[in-house]
Amino acid sequence: MENKELFEIALKTVNHNYIKDYGEFGQVACALVTSKGHVYTGVNLDLACSLGMCAEQAAIAEMLKSGETRIEKIIAVHEGGVIYPPCGRCREFIYEVNNENLDAVILLSDLKEVKLKELLPNTWMDHRLSEE
Repeated sequence: MENKELFEIALKTVNHNYIKDYGEFGQVACALVTSKGHVYTGVNLDLACSLGMCAEQAAIAEMLKSGETRIEKIIAVHEGGVIYPPCGRCREFIYEVNNENLDAVILLSDLKEVKLKELLPNTWMDHRLSEE
C-alpha cells in the first residue's frame, strides 16, 4: 500500500467528538496495514484523570480481533493532517504485540519512513536476553 493512501485512510478516520463533560475522542486516527495486506484503523480516546488510549492502540486492538499481529506499516494523523510519531508507550506496544514488528515501517511527517527498531533501539528484552 502506498504511503499517501494509508495517510488518507487515517485522515478520513478522524472523528473528533466529545464524551460527557471531561472526555473526547477521535482527534487522532491511526491506520495500519498488516503483513497480510489488511488495513485496520482506530481513534484515540482521551478521558479525565489521564484515562484513555492512543489511536495506534485502538487500531492494533482491531487487528488483534482478526487474529493478526504483524504490522507492515503504521501512521497516526491529527485532525489537522499533522502526522504524529508513536509515543513511547505505543512504540513498546507495537513491539510487544509481535517482536517482528521491530521491522514495521512507521510513517513520519512528509511520509518519511523509519523502522520501529530505529525509534526503539534498546528494548527491555535486549537486557533480559543478554543475561540468558
